[in-house]
Amino acid sequence: MTRRFEGKIIIVTGGAGGIGDAICRRFASEGGFVWIIDANAEAAAALAVSICDTGGKADYRAIDLSDALAIQAVVTEITALSQSIDVVCNNAGLMRRGPLLELTKEDWSLSFKVNVDALFHMCQAVIPVMQKQGGGAIVNTASQWGLHPAPGHIAYNTSKAAVVAFTENLARDYAADKIRVNGVAPGEVRTPMLESNLARTGRDIAELNRLVPYGRIGEPEEVAALIAFLASEEAGYLCGSVVQITGAQAVS
Repeated sequence: MTRRFEGKIIIVTGGAGGIGDAICRRFASEGGFVWIIDANAEAAAALAVSICDTGGKADYRAIDLSDALAIQAVVTEITALSQSIDVVCNNAGLMRRGPLLELTKEDWSLSFKVNVDALFHMCQAVIPVMQKQGGGAIVNTASQWGLHPAPGHIAYNTSKAAVVAFTENLARDYAADKIRVNGVAPGEVRTPMLESNLARTGRDIAELNRLVPYGRIGEPEEVAALIAFLASEEAGYLCGSVVQITGAQAVS
């Protein structure tokens, strides 16, 4: 494993979740100091301990990512402690299922508060830090469904389409400050959220695997590897891209 992030300070929102866990471990394995930001304090703390026990560097803060003041406060604290923020991975997200007439106003509102508004508030807080230090990298987790919507998920699909647009706009606005903004758009990935949905519907992994031309769904570590590449200097000219990682699967 290379050490592309030695001495770098990385923030990962939703860091204690399925893909978030893999992202945090990947950056830590490459020498980064990872700040795990998650609403689940117990899971975030356990991940930080696990990373440190295996020779990495991590800490955590449990905050509500729908709270703009909490986001600003945690960025201010991290900046004071670390003197820099080199990479931000806006990975936190949630899914409210259903077509329009089955959604509540709360489903719609919360989808945008966590999936979109949290990006806005986090980037408003970190971009001045990155401008002052001469650059940085931001990677946002969108979704294949934000590009090619799946049926029955209008709140999730629309919020993730907003993540795609936000990523492209932010990149254009701050490229001159040497702040590279990119996104990833995963297809089906084996996460606890996906497995709980399979249990709810009576489907299984083998059924999903058959729908993917590559022969299987993705693993969190594969998404984490792509995110680490986009955040690294190896992707030094990538700015404003949203990269699909789907195994060539089309949305059904």
